[in-house]
This record gives sequence, structure tokens and C-alpha cells, in this order.
Amino acid sequence: MRYLPLTPEDRKAMLETIGVNSIDDLFQDVPQSARLDQPVDLPRKKTELEVERHLTKMAKKNISAGEAPFFVGAGAYKHHVPATVDHLIQRSEFLTAYTPYQPEISQGTLQTLFEFQTQVAILTGMDVANASMYDGSTACGEAVLMASRVTKRNKAVLSGNLHPHYVAATQTLAKYMEIEVEVTKADVSAQGDLAAAIDDQTACIVVQNPDVFGNAHDLSALAEAAHAKGALLIVAFTEVVSLGLMKSPGEMGADIVVGEGQSLGVGLQFGGPYVGLFACRNDRNFIRNMPGRLAGETVDADGRRGYVLTLSTREQHIRREKATSNICTNSGLMTLAFTIHLTLLGQKGFTHLARLNHETACQLADALSGVEGVSLHTETFFNEFTVRLTKPAKDVVEALAQKGILGGVPASRLYPGQGFDHDLIIAASETNTQGDIDAFVAALKEVL
Repeated sequence: MRYLPLTPEDRKAMLETIGVNSIDDLFQDVPQSARLDQPVDLPRKKTELEVERHLTKMAKKNISAGEAPFFVGAGAYKHHVPATVDHLIQRSEFLTAYTPYQPEISQGTLQTLFEFQTQVAILTGMDVANASMYDGSTACGEAVLMASRVTKRNKAVLSGNLHPHYVAATQTLAKYMEIEVEVTKADVSAQGDLAAAIDDQTACIVVQNPDVFGNAHDLSALAEAAHAKGALLIVAFTEVVSLGLMKSPGEMGADIVVGEGQSLGVGLQFGGPYVGLFACRNDRNFIRNMPGRLAGETVDADGRRGYVLTLSTREQHIRREKATSNICTNSGLMTLAFTIHLTLLGQKGFTHLARLNHETACQLADALSGVEGVSLHTETFFNEFTVRLTKPAKDVVEALAQKGILGGVPASRLYPGQGFDHDLIIAASETNTQGDIDAFVAALKEVL
């Protein structure tokens, strides 16, 4: 009873209260194929030392991003994170800081959030940014909900070249808010005529730039088309470093900008935690409908500068029916890592980092284009592009891994059964050397 405090009678009473017959009924929405029909095949007991040795042995079967030439992207990118970032975020006042409800004892946390917001607003070319979201995909979904509230419309058009994970997260959120989601057809080398999909009931159109295949776009004309129909343009991105060279979404007419900030200060970390970025135009209706929370600068009774939570439209702060989002936190520690890394770089350093990424990607694209059986299908890109292979990309990636090369993401993994079997999405960054490129080219020649 020490570890299982509920008696059979307790469980029976709880099940009766919620109206189900058994615990199994609670899992009826989980497909049978996803359920275990027997205990996990693990030893019943092991000492701590034995467990550590066993897990270490299992982990050695993996190839980590730092152990091999690494060209995987499609939403999560390998960049160099200065040691200073990790050192500073592990200071106890940062690592253990909680939600800054009391500004008088949370000035440090609030100041870093304010600086983070300022950085995001500058990068995206927007007027206002919030104190972050969970990640890029949930930020995208929340942007669609916000657009629906602002426009009083219930239809969203999503580009087929928006990362499928972002599409899925948006569809899930929209489904329960009764928002119709239309997804256009994905295309390796173009986004298609997205403007034609906008009608008088469209709340927003969502595009990714650069898109999931790496194509960089000028969205100015699309912004004009959306605004002509009374719809909002939401621009998403997965690679924040691209903003160091590319025209910002704000300059192209975006109304809301969302994205993933993982590339700055945050390692790959097996997929998370990451940090979602969210910014919008300086419009009262926009700001009041923005999810999450917003840190602001003010002065105290003595005229000294201070920081407060200016807006907190979350259910923790206001009546639930008035909340703009059920997101109950932000990625506080990851925002700090982001802000420290970007502060260390500075404006010139960030631009230089972006230029290094683009130059490395161009060198890689040129080298791969010379390999028989490889054709480049992305004309304008930042640090990610798509190639078409003469063999299925999934098989090629597996063969490259056997040779110690992590060679990209098969597009069929993101778009199963949609005709992308021979397409491979490849990313490069400042961490890739000429030796990495040479090794990739040599291995690909052997595999093809």
C-alpha cells in the first residue's frame, strides 16, 4: 500500500463517478495496435550500476549528431552552441526560476523575457512578440486560432509545403475549435497558386518560409492577395537563422509570424524541449487576442525602470472562457538560452552565422549536383534543399548511415504515400566542414 495507495473500493468508486466500467475503458481511443498485450520485455530487477551499464550499451547503438557528418534538418537543426550558454542557464536563479507572478522578486526573469521579445520582434520584422510558446508547431496552431478570433471567420488555408508536423498540430487544435482547415497539395519545387484558395470565409493562409523542402519565397504578393480578401497572412519558419539573411516576414506583409527558435542556444535534445516564437502586428485587436503572455517595461513609484507581465491572457490568469489559449507555461529556460546565444552573436555575428550556413549549403549543393543519380530540385534556398535520387531516399539514408553519414530526411517520411519516395531533404550548417561534404559525396556515389 506504500506505493499503491488506492484500494479496489477506491478505484471502483472513482470509475462509477466518471461513468466507466473499467480502467481499460479509459483507453478506448487508443488503437488496439498501439497497446501492449503483455509486460515490456525487461528484467524484473537490476541494480543501479547494472541499469547504467545496460542503457549505456544500448545507447552506443545510436549515432549521435556530433559523431558523424550530419546533414539532417526538416525542422530541427545542428548548430554550434557556445559553452557560455549552458554555463549561464545552469545558474540556480535561472534554472529553478518559476512563473514570474510576483514582479518585485522576478525582475531578472522578466527582464530576460522582455529582451527575448525584443529580439524576436526585430528578427521577424514585427511590432510585438510574446514571451514564447512550447515550440514552432503549437505556435502555428495557436496563430490560426488567433486569426479566427480576430477575423471572426472559421476557415484556414495551409500550404502543403508547411511542415507536416505543423499541419498536424494545427489540425488538432482547429478541430475542437470548429475551424475548417484546407491543406493545399505539396510540391517539392513550388508552393502553387495559394492565393486562389483564399475566399471571403478565409481567416488566414499559413505558409512556411523557407518551406519544408527548403524553397525560399517572396510572399509580398500573397500578403496583398490575402489582405484583399480580408484574410491574414501567417508566416511560419523552422530555421530561425535564415532571418539573418532573408527578407523578414514583416517586410513582406505578414500579419502573424511563428516559428521554431531551437537553432539558437538549444541543442537537438532528442526533439525537445524547444522554444516557439510568436509575433504579430501592433494592432490592439491582435495583441488582445495573442496567446501566451507578454512582458512589458514600466517605471515604479520612484521612477526606476522595472518589468511586469503586461498581458497574460492564459487561463491561469483570467476566467477560463476569456483565455486565448490553454497553454499554461512558456519555454522559459529555452528563451533564456536563445537570448544569451543571440546576445553573444550580436547583429553582425548573427548575419555572419547566417552567411556561413548559406555558403556551406551552396557548397554542398554544388558538390552533390555532380554526383550521378542526383538532381537538385530547390533553386532558391537558405541552408536546406531537396534532391531527387535514382533510388528510394529511405534506402539511401539507411545505406549512408551504415557508412557513418547522417545524410538527410527522406521526404516520404513526412509525406508517406504521396509520391516523394525519391526525394531527400538535406540541411547544412556552420558545423559542416569540407571534409564532411567530401565524405557525404563519396559515400553517396558508392550507395547510388
